Amino acid sequence: MADEQKEKWQGWLALSMAIVAVLAALTTLYMGKFSSRAIMAQGQESDQWAFYQAKSIKQHNFEMNKKALELQYHAQKGLPPEVAADYEKTLAKYGEEIKRYDGDKKEIKNKAEGIAKTKLKAQEMGGDFAYALIFLQIAIMLSSLASLTKRHYLWYIAMACNLGWLFFFLDAWMLFY
Repeated sequence: MADEQKEKWQGWLALSMAIVAVLAALTTLYMGKFSSRAIMAQGQESDQWAFYQAKSIKQHNFEMNKKALELQYHAQKGLPPEVAADYEKTLAKYGEEIKRYDGDKKEIKNKAEGIAKTKLKAQEMGGDFAYALIFLQIAIMLSSLASLTKRHYLWYIAMACNLGWLFFFLDAWMLFY
């Protein structure tokens, strides 16, 4: 009877370790997935901010050229009407370009900020999956010790560690806090 109980307990121990190992593999998969997403989003965000900076530089060049052209235009007296019209036309084009760059920058900024939010969420999720994995690793280690030492209480503690996994696994998806 004692041997039968021992074999039954070892069967449950082996089954629980197998389930925990599968959960650990699944959790590792999600941890890697969201960590990779965070890294990819960081690159995309950096690209958007570099694009924003390039647009800012181009806009600044138009602003400086417009100002210089305005000063030159106002410094000259008695220009023929067709030359004055060319100055006005060129200044208007510069003004349009400056407005266009403003619009482009707003669009790029919104996209970069959206990517940043995605990145932060992926980082939080990846971190929670990492914490969940730690609990499963502790459960596997305690279950292994329980199997070697034949101490049932270690297995019970290991099973309790799965609650930590459950909390962080669910937190990764639902972001409780």
